[in-house]
Amino acid sequence: MMGLLQRVREARVEIDGETVGRIGPGLLVLVCAERGDTQAEADRLLDKLLRLRIFADEAGKMNRSVQDTGGGLLLVSQFTLAADTRGGNRPSFTQAAAPDDGRRLYDHFVARARALHPVVETGRFAAEMQVHLVNDGPVTIPLRIAPPGTVQNGP
Repeated sequence: MMGLLQRVREARVEIDGETVGRIGPGLLVLVCAERGDTQAEADRLLDKLLRLRIFADEAGKMNRSVQDTGGGLLLVSQFTLAADTRGGNRPSFTQAAAPDDGRRLYDHFVARARALHPVVETGRFAAEMQVHLVNDGPVTIPLRIAPPGTVQNGP
């Protein structure tokens, strides 16, 4: 399971001109399920991003998590994070989970996030979305939790 975290001052997702998710300060997380991922990888990814200390403390050091700050989470599904660009100029997405599996894992990820964190907004799975953000820092961090026994490529 992969996530691309962006610390934001604000972010929103629009579909057909309608805002479907919006947060103030917090994390915009692009989420991708890969083949072989289970709820265990989704849970570990969520636990990691909720506790990752990438927000400034009183001394200006990155020492606080999104949970510490009470910031929002905007979770957006994005299968293209699984792109393989090693061969040719057209990316392959064969490592992305099948759509039904991806939806199931994304829905689990969102439900668990809502159970653990007070401010969770989302995009819409498989929709054509426009994502607007004001990156804070900028701070952008890739995370990947691979299933046991899988070779960890990339972040």
